[in-house]
Amino acid sequence: MTTLHFLKAARARALLEAMKGGRVLVLGDIMLDEFLWGKVARISPEAPVPVVQVCRQSFHLGGAANVACNIRSLGGTPVLAGVVGQDDAARRVRELLASAGVEAQLTASDSSRPTTLKTRIIAHQQQVVRADWEHDDDISEPLERELLARVRRALPSCQVLVLSDYLKGVVTPRLVKGIVASARRRGVPVLVDPKVRHLALYRRATVVKPNLAETEEATGIRIRSDADLATAALRILKQLSCEAVLVTRGEAGISLYQQRQEPAHVPTAAREVFDVTGAGDTVISTLALALCAGADLLEAAILANYAAGVVVGKLGTATASPREVLAAVEAGASAQ
Repeated sequence: MTTLHFLKAARARALLEAMKGGRVLVLGDIMLDEFLWGKVARISPEAPVPVVQVCRQSFHLGGAANVACNIRSLGGTPVLAGVVGQDDAARRVRELLASAGVEAQLTASDSSRPTTLKTRIIAHQQQVVRADWEHDDDISEPLERELLARVRRALPSCQVLVLSDYLKGVVTPRLVKGIVASARRRGVPVLVDPKVRHLALYRRATVVKPNLAETEEATGIRIRSDADLATAALRILKQLSCEAVLVTRGEAGISLYQQRQEPAHVPTAAREVFDVTGAGDTVISTLALALCAGADLLEAAILANYAAGVVVGKLGTATASPREVLAAVEAGASAQ
């Protein structure tokens, strides 16, 4: 397997500059992440669980909304399409999107389902428990038709389409079939952050980005070596007739498999790992914008790896700035 450690700083700088203004359509499951920050001083007398004294509360956009925020943080222009409820969480989502400068005109409301909300309780920089409010059944057919029509109208103004699938009901078979066909007719690359249950839906996408566990689940192959990984990734590549499969491997980095090309492995760029929450969103966001900037898939993957290395060094759902990514690239180059 070919191993590539870094981009030249000059090339990374040029790509990051060219990424500014890149227009990416993000379709998928919009979520709100709530963090309750506190400390533990005792065990509850009611049950053998810690009592967290909450000191502060914070909210961050998750899922497809976090992809959009990552694109915005990197200088791009995201256009977000998804579904929220008609509740306090939806109001907060819209406020956070507006504050981040994310276009959300394509996002629809549905009074029959709650906005997906994930509440994490953090004590002494460690997650104690998570509580989820959500409905994960598919959105209704009328809402599906409305969303597809909105996305098709927006697609001509966008350079890349990202499907952010968290199995919360927005990424449906009809919606995916319709939008992927529209994107292919216009020559718009389709990047997918997948779930195994929906794997067959992503046929003929440009890039599918599973993590290691998803790659194992999708193929039934236990991955214990680079050879195992290659067998599994190439199986997905063939099954979906896509151009590339990008496997994120946590602390082992990422691996790119393309049609008729040698596979490439990019070792992790992270120096310290505090929290992997949202790192996959950062990878696909950077990949999308780098393609907007004229990078080939390999360059885009390497740059995405550096961006993910920045994000996992932060606690909580996070984003990376062009300055932080460039600093990571320069640090990687100087370490060679």
